[in-house]
Amino acid sequence: MLALRAFIGVATIAALVQVAIGASFPVGGQNGGWDLSTNLASWAATQKFIAGDSLTFKYASFHDVLEVSKAEYDACATSKPTNTYTGGSTVVKLSSPGKRYFICGTPGHCSQGMKVEIDVVSAATATPPTAAPASPPLPMSSPPTEAPKSSKPSKAAPSKAPSSSPATISPSPEPSASDLPATTTSPAPPPRSAANGLGQDIKVAMGFGVGMLLVLSL
Repeated sequence: MLALRAFIGVATIAALVQVAIGASFPVGGQNGGWDLSTNLASWAATQKFIAGDSLTFKYASFHDVLEVSKAEYDACATSKPTNTYTGGSTVVKLSSPGKRYFICGTPGHCSQGMKVEIDVVSAATATPPTAAPASPPLPMSSPPTEAPKSSKPSKAAPSKAPSSSPATISPSPEPSASDLPATTTSPAPPPRSAANGLGQDIKVAMGFGVGMLLVLSL
């Protein structure tokens, strides 16, 4: 924004200085002149003449500069010029807005294109308008300041009690003796000890021996 204002200010000052001093235009441009080889109409169309500027005509001795009216300009008439300039170097002041017409008085030169129409504008028209000051930008809102974090560790929030108590599992009742099926068991035979077996064998042997004695006694 400041750069734009500075540019506008410089352009305005330059325009005012140009109006006060006035610019000097070499007719035909830097590479041309007041002659038959320069396209004077095209050169004038690319220029902007402001009241206070001046034209500088550079030409050979067999040329001159005649300022004429619009009708004389169109007809290339040289009999009643408003002003006549000779000498090879002529400066014409453009003191007021309006159109000015110049031709060469040498016979045949005007009809060959050695003529120029100058359109002069007022300084007020040429001065660029001053731009209205732009509204200042809205101040940017500062971000919210965060609260300083505490160095102490925060206590954990107590856990909430369960909303419902856990289900109680009741033990299943043991079956009573009457509910159990009745089973008949026979008593197991007493274990046969080694001594009882030995005594039984002795009795068998003694009985066998007695029997043999009875047989022999017969």
